[in-house]
Amino acid sequence: MNVHPIRTDEDHAKALELLESVWGAAPGTPEADTAEVLATLIDAYERENHAIGPPDPVSAIRFRMQQQGFTTSDLAKVLGGRSKVSEVLRGKRGLSLGMIRRLHHQWGIPAAVLIGDGRAEAA
Repeated sequence: MNVHPIRTDEDHAKALELLESVWGAAPGTPEADTAEVLATLIDAYERENHAIGPPDPVSAIRFRMQQQGFTTSDLAKVLGGRSKVSEVLRGKRGLSLGMIRRLHHQWGIPAAVLIGDGRAEAA
């Protein structure tokens, strides 16, 4: 199999097709080695060319609510009232340092995501 560096989206598409054809190969076989090399190359290309940044703070909160089955009442307990929840979720109010700390400690949302500095790892 011809494995080479991935430089373009076309190379990427071909690499994905090739990976699909060798996926699930028995360990220790040339096909399994090809799959491992392709996965590494594809990952590197995607990280450089198609990186997905962290979510905005409100999206992170909504995601955690959905993920954990939290309600707006649960969020009100963390943020300090229903009016604050409404304003935060509509983007009319930013998160205070206290809100960020409570969301981070109580709900496990990364503080850097809540700050919205763009340097956070995915939640």
